[in-house]
Amino acid sequence: MTTDTGTAQAEHTPGIEVKPVAGHIGAEITGVDLAEELDDAVVAAIRSAVLRWKVVFFREQRLDHAGQVAFARRFGEPVVLRKRGSASPPGFPEVETTADRLELGGKFGMEQDEWLQRRRHTLLRGWHCDHGARIDPPAATILRAETVPPYGGDTTWSNLAAAYAGLSAPVREFVDGLRVEHRLGVGYQSRPGDDSYVRHLLDHQVASLHPLVRLHPETGERILYVNGYYVEQIADISRAESTAILDMLLEQAVRPEYTVRFRWEPGSVAFWDNRATIHLAPGDNAHLGFPRTMHRVMLAGDVPVDVNGKPSEPIVGTEVGRW
Repeated sequence: MTTDTGTAQAEHTPGIEVKPVAGHIGAEITGVDLAEELDDAVVAAIRSAVLRWKVVFFREQRLDHAGQVAFARRFGEPVVLRKRGSASPPGFPEVETTADRLELGGKFGMEQDEWLQRRRHTLLRGWHCDHGARIDPPAATILRAETVPPYGGDTTWSNLAAAYAGLSAPVREFVDGLRVEHRLGVGYQSRPGDDSYVRHLLDHQVASLHPLVRLHPETGERILYVNGYYVEQIADISRAESTAILDMLLEQAVRPEYTVRFRWEPGSVAFWDNRATIHLAPGDNAHLGFPRTMHRVMLAGDVPVDVNGKPSEPIVGTEVGRW
């Protein structure tokens, strides 16, 4: 795939413009009403832009829950989660709603600030792909903003293909053959005494052994498959060595030049390739008291494979296609 694939495709689709917003990742698409029935050429242009720029943005969209699901279906099979947050809409099992102050306040006996601090106690811990501990993480995520703060609340994404390409050749050769355990709840700092979230993790363990470098199933790119939220340890090496290597790779993955930051508005939609990016939810708005309500639809993904075609292996609590 050439670097101008997304733009070239759009140039052959009347009325659509793909405008890159950062050097390695991110583009804004204009000229498309996502609430309308999209023809195949428009769908192909959007898909091409997502593959090229990893995350694309649409503004001033009129989507409702049904429209968001219908849009998602043009690109894959929406995931239906067995459990969703309490703010999620009934009648739309594909839509998961995140309303920060409704969902996090009081969850597992912790107020929002404590919950975030225990999950994100280092600067890199918040970076993640969606459901990365699964054997078949989602291929893509479509996130729609309903209510956003008047300031703050931005989301940041990083391009893991660019991060891999930016490594020196000897390091790329070294990491190509490694595999790493991804586990739900890694690094969570428990509360003294009884901790209901620890009990939840023990009752709902999910872990997989993924390649440290995965091949993208559509572009063939090599992806530095690391994140700060799920990664536990590189297989077959000591924990001390693993920690040092993973810290170095994660710092590489989130270098500013590989990232893009998006300012949400009501009606904004972000569509990203969950196989080739990690993202950072905002941490600057919890103290402001403003509501932030977002609606997420994820597309079913496949089992990652390494540079030699060897697939990931399940460890516990995960089956292909079982959500």
